[in-house]
Parts: sequence; C-alpha cells; structure tokens
Amino acid sequence: QVQLAESGGGLVQPGGSLRLSCATSGFTFRNYAMSWYRQAPGKERELVVGISTIGIITRVAESVKGRFTISRDNDKNMVYLQMNSLKPEDTAVYYCNAGWPNIPFGTWGQGTQVTVSS
Repeated sequence: QVQLAESGGGLVQPGGSLRLSCATSGFTFRNYAMSWYRQAPGKERELVVGISTIGIITRVAESVKGRFTISRDNDKNMVYLQMNSLKPEDTAVYYCNAGWPNIPFGTWGQGTQVTVSS
C-alpha cells in the first residue's frame, strides 16, 4: 500500500526558507519519478517541481524557478523540497507524489501546510 507522508511546513516570513520532506513506502521508490505539488485555498492542485528516478530535475513551475529545488534519496525513499525566497503566493498545502513520466498514485498524503506571511 502506497504511503506518502509530507512534513516540514510551517509559518515563515516573506524571503524566508523551508525544507519539506516526504517519506514514502509501499512501492519501489527508485523506479518512480517524483514531484511536489501544491494546492492553495480555492485553487486546483498544481505541479511545483519534478525529479527523475536518477535525480534530474524534470519540471519546474515558472512561479518557483530559481527559488525551489527538489532532491531525492533513493536509499532512504525520501524526496525533499528546498524552498528559498518564499513569497506570500507560495502559501499552500504541499504534497509529494509520483510525477512525470509516471502518473500520480491515487493515494495522497495529508500534505504539509506552508504559510508565508509577515
């Protein structure tokens, strides 16, 4: 059974940084490209950034280019999102899941709330 558990969110001031983590289990992690997604209040879930099975960044939303970076540890079945220069518009619940060229799993984690506010 696929399990995805995001953590590391919180309240941060504009310009600050956060590092999100995602612990995974229930599938062969090293065989799946992974992505971070986010959903802001009243908006649809959107792709933030993706990473291939071997650690190549594949997709980056225009809104986070130069500020966010994704990484993974295939030995620990973990994926990370380093977020720098945070802006209020980055406020959202952040999720990890399989990403292009894989299809996201039907199961989603609880997400982790990121709030950027002064």
